[in-house]
Amino acid sequence: MSKKLYKNIILILLIITIFTSCGIYRPTDARKVPTNANERIKKNMEEGRGFRLGSLGNNKGGDFLFASSNPMWRAAIDKLSFAPLGVVDYGGGIIVTEWFGENTSDEQIKISIRFLANEIRSDAIKVIIHSKKCTSINNCNIELVENNTNAEIKFSILKRAAEINNQDLAKIKEDIGEYKIPGKQF
Repeated sequence: MSKKLYKNIILILLIITIFTSCGIYRPTDARKVPTNANERIKKNMEEGRGFRLGSLGNNKGGDFLFASSNPMWRAAIDKLSFAPLGVVDYGGGIIVTEWFGENTSDEQIKISIRFLANEIRSDAIKVIIHSKKCTSINNCNIELVENNTNAEIKFSILKRAAEINNQDLAKIKEDIGEYKIPGKQF
């Protein structure tokens, strides 16, 4: 009876180990990933993906993922700073401005930005612009605007997000210093 119990326990532990070690497959570009293990470790440490036991005694708080830590979100807020913001929902991944326009024109626009992913890439963000033309207070025509302005706003946000990300990586590298593998020279 005890042999059967031990076999069942080992079988259950083996099954748990197999299923908990499974992850989602993410293909990577082989040109961007170093083949040398030491260089890969150094790159991961510079990007803040690794951990060190040397910082164990530092009485620092943990790292929390707020809107201020997402470069795409920060870039979008930065680029839309000229417009009054109506809806800003980090959890829902959307920013919507109020209707705004020039005082001399009867046309106003509203910009909506939807975040589809946290990564900095062109399909991670969608910019939607609506135009409103009013002939009187209760007679307004709202249309979807589809022109180059959508793409210009999108790419300016992506460019600014890349700049913010590079600044963040430089700060991480400055804070943690160079990572050196004992006995290896880079």
